[in-house]
Amino acid sequence: MATSKSRLHRDRFARVLVRVGGFAVVFSLVGILAFLLVEVAPLFRGASVSEPRTLANGSAEPAVLLVDPSLARLASVARDGRVSILDASTGALEASLTAPVSGEIVAVGDAPGESTFTALTSDGRVIVVPIDWRVAYGEDAREVTAELGAPVELPLEPGDARILAFSARARASGAAAAAVLSDGTLAVVRRSIRVNDFTGERDEQTRAFRTESPTGVTRLVLDSDQRQLYGADAQGALFWWELGEDGVRPPRVSQTGSPITALSLLVGGRSLVVGHADGSVSIWFRVQTGRAHAELVRAHEIPAQGAAIRAIAPSWRKRTFAALGDDGSIGLYHSTSERTLWRGGARGETVSAAVLAPRGDALYLASGSGVRAFAVRNPHPETSFASLAEPIWYEDYAEPTWVWQSTGGSEEFESKLSLTPLALGTLKGTIYALLFAIPLGILGALYTSQLMDPRLQRWVKPAVEIMASLPSVVLGFLAGLWLAPRLERYFPGLLLLFVSAPVLALAAGAAFRALPARIRGRLPAGTEVAFAAAALALGAGISIALSAAVEGLVFGGDFAGWLHENTGLAYDQRNAVVAGIAMAFAVIPIIFAIAEESLSNVPKSLAAASLALGATRWQTLARVVLPASSPGLFAAVMIGFGRAVGETMIVLMATGNTPLLGISPFDGFRSLSANIAVEIPEAPHGATLYRVLFLSALLLFAVTFVLNTAADLVRESLRRRFSGS
Repeated sequence: MATSKSRLHRDRFARVLVRVGGFAVVFSLVGILAFLLVEVAPLFRGASVSEPRTLANGSAEPAVLLVDPSLARLASVARDGRVSILDASTGALEASLTAPVSGEIVAVGDAPGESTFTALTSDGRVIVVPIDWRVAYGEDAREVTAELGAPVELPLEPGDARILAFSARARASGAAAAAVLSDGTLAVVRRSIRVNDFTGERDEQTRAFRTESPTGVTRLVLDSDQRQLYGADAQGALFWWELGEDGVRPPRVSQTGSPITALSLLVGGRSLVVGHADGSVSIWFRVQTGRAHAELVRAHEIPAQGAAIRAIAPSWRKRTFAALGDDGSIGLYHSTSERTLWRGGARGETVSAAVLAPRGDALYLASGSGVRAFAVRNPHPETSFASLAEPIWYEDYAEPTWVWQSTGGSEEFESKLSLTPLALGTLKGTIYALLFAIPLGILGALYTSQLMDPRLQRWVKPAVEIMASLPSVVLGFLAGLWLAPRLERYFPGLLLLFVSAPVLALAAGAAFRALPARIRGRLPAGTEVAFAAAALALGAGISIALSAAVEGLVFGGDFAGWLHENTGLAYDQRNAVVAGIAMAFAVIPIIFAIAEESLSNVPKSLAAASLALGATRWQTLARVVLPASSPGLFAAVMIGFGRAVGETMIVLMATGNTPLLGISPFDGFRSLSANIAVEIPEAPHGATLYRVLFLSALLLFAVTFVLNTAADLVRESLRRRFSGS
């Protein structure tokens, strides 16, 4: 009686323990999913903009606004060149500065992406005035002050003509100014400065050029390198001049289809933002259409926000910009992803100047009622479902494409975070691995469970299962450093092996079968396996020995050259074939173990009944054993698929880890899991790259969960079908 009660208590305890363990697994999965969703969700949120704060205007209504990168001070430049330095938080006037410019200032302008403003004098001089933000650290706080730097004068010498539009830039290596004159000419002045690194001697050269200008040009903008000049007219035409050392090349014209009301450049100076009278915004950049020819193309389009675009305020560090409408509407956008991040504004106000903070975290607008400051929270403007999955047209690319390139060598670099090459690489590596693993795993399990001598079976099953204990880093190391160079050298031999191996294996089986029964009976168990192994070894040796001959006879002595000449494909040493073979070694033990167990669990009575009814051994295997074990075989393949999808180290070491978009077996690739391993140490916490990597993990989680669920449903359906229940 006591024994029965003790057993009952143990059963109850075991039942509770199993139930608790099951719930713990479920809660763990739900917790992982929730954590991934929390990390990924901010990627797809728009910008949030606070209610504006009104600051003082200074001494006059601003024509240009400039802000220091720390958002501590704001420079308000009036039309007469007077500069008011305001506290960006309170609006208090900190200082009043006068531009060191001789003569009457008739117009001022800005230089997108730089802390400078330009002034045009009545006698036709363009002066570039830099504002230096000085930072001093005290005991309790940081103090930011502003000073006007040395101005750079560029005389346009218009004569009796009026200047209709102008733009100027200055940097340490030189300066340039351009203006459209009322006499129908374009005047360009370039100043180059060369400093001898050894003597410190400065060599300055100033050159002036005149060329005919298209009629009606109302806006000009010069890029930061002072080599590209863009213009626009009110009818919708864009003009692009290249500024060389010897002059100005004739303009190239692109029609936008809508009157142009605003023009600006984004960070890097390659993308041109064009505002239209219908309230829409388009992004244009140069595309190389030939070896010596390039043209401006419309790469991105932003939906209309209402009234005509009055001004465009770009960020200095991101491809984010604010578009201001004539009716006071404001829109925040990202050029590459074409995302509308936020829309709002105060209707009815006329904005005279605007500036978006360098990091895009604040927006300042000047109007007759004062300067309004908006705090902007916009951490991930470049991500959208389209930018992560669809082809995107990036600067310096000839067409839209899928690219993963998370880092670059300059501040103007734009991260390219398309997950499509990584998803395709994951699928590519998985397919090539399963092409090797499924036939070997399933057929090996079929032979081991149904045809192999039981005495040999006791050795083979543990040996194959031990393969699962091989660290994937060892397999990746061997594949990358040992297999890849040999496969490159003997690839024609591998192709020959695919033909010779089955033929020699069948020949070995036929030879063993042809032995007299009395001789076969005396041979130890597993001799047929030794025959087959010897035949395969012989086939491998012959294939390697004949590799050079096959390469010379079929491929002209150079397989890689023949491949490129006839198919256009390049042969990379670390490619999908190498990775597929290495990953197959990791997947085969899993498929073999599950398939062998499923085949062994088929009731012997079914096979015996089939044989008793006159079916051959192969008919019994094909029509009885395989259908009865199909649920387990399907589960084996699906679990092997999931194992290959999540493989990291083999892909990392055997493929070159290149995020290429293509299905060629001779190219490398990068999988989602390998990409996480490579990028996560360099991803700043909370940054866009960091969250995109979590999105990759979420995709892997979802794929494996869906595959396992589908595999279980299909397995259960097949089990019911073939069990008759």
